[in-house]
Amino acid sequence: MDGRAKSGHDAAAIGGHWVNIGFVGLGAMGALIVPRLMEAGHKVTGWNRSRDKAEPLMAAGMAFAATPRAVAETSDIVFSIVTDSAAVKAVALGPEGVVSGLRKGGIYIDMSTIEPDVSRSIAAEFAKGGTFMLDGPLSGSPVTVKAGQASVMIGGDEDAFERAKPVLLAIGPKVTRIGGNGLACQMKIAVNLLLMVEVICFGEAVALAEIGGVSREAAVDAILKSVAASPVLGYRGPFILEGKMPWVPLADVTLQQKDMLLALNLARQLGSPTPLAAAANEMMNACRGLGIDGNDFVVAHQVYRRLGGQT
Repeated sequence: MDGRAKSGHDAAAIGGHWVNIGFVGLGAMGALIVPRLMEAGHKVTGWNRSRDKAEPLMAAGMAFAATPRAVAETSDIVFSIVTDSAAVKAVALGPEGVVSGLRKGGIYIDMSTIEPDVSRSIAAEFAKGGTFMLDGPLSGSPVTVKAGQASVMIGGDEDAFERAKPVLLAIGPKVTRIGGNGLACQMKIAVNLLLMVEVICFGEAVALAEIGGVSREAAVDAILKSVAASPVLGYRGPFILEGKMPWVPLADVTLQQKDMLLALNLARQLGSPTPLAAAANEMMNACRGLGIDGNDFVVAHQVYRRLGGQT
């Protein structure tokens, strides 16, 4: 025997090294997380709405299941990372959802960025069957996930978190329990607000330097060497240089604006002022109006240039 946990959802095995993992949603992020789990020695069974995205992972050793429910039936812990709240509800609570396949004591961790209240309502449904749902949004881009530098925030039952922590550490070295269900989602929204405002302000600063005669290359280099530098600017800032915008954006305008709208809606519900978030969101609207929204959202720099009369 190789020491791996046997199928059958032996919850006690979750604290060990070898665990049967399920993964629902094999898009840009899921496709990078699954290999990290397999490299750590875990057996992974995955599902994706379009099977073709799973083919490279299957070639690397991942098993494929026909439904999210079938994934859960073979797993001790099931992860999901999908687009929005509607997608999470579908894969978690639908007729063939995770909740119907996960046995008592099993753990479901959703890594999507969704509304905290929605995450809490899904967790309540899992609790009815004696299973655990944790919100576990990932903070990081494909670049940081691939480099093993992503962080995971967890909301939910503390004991379930401790059991799942060894698996979470295979995804990234920084794993933190924020509090109860929904609070990790809330924290992720706050982090994304900060990230977006920082990147938008970066474009504003570069445009201001440019219009005064500083070359774009010199402006970017100076900022990345200054006290204002940060990890996100380090890998995203150079995108605004000529010919450096990636063909496949890390997060295009539409995707990033989805998260900003989550922040603005949450702020409205909680009565918390977010004027900088509102301003950053308007820059996303401007990108859409100019037809440049298919790019990574750092492209807002071009909006500032056009507003300043630069070509």
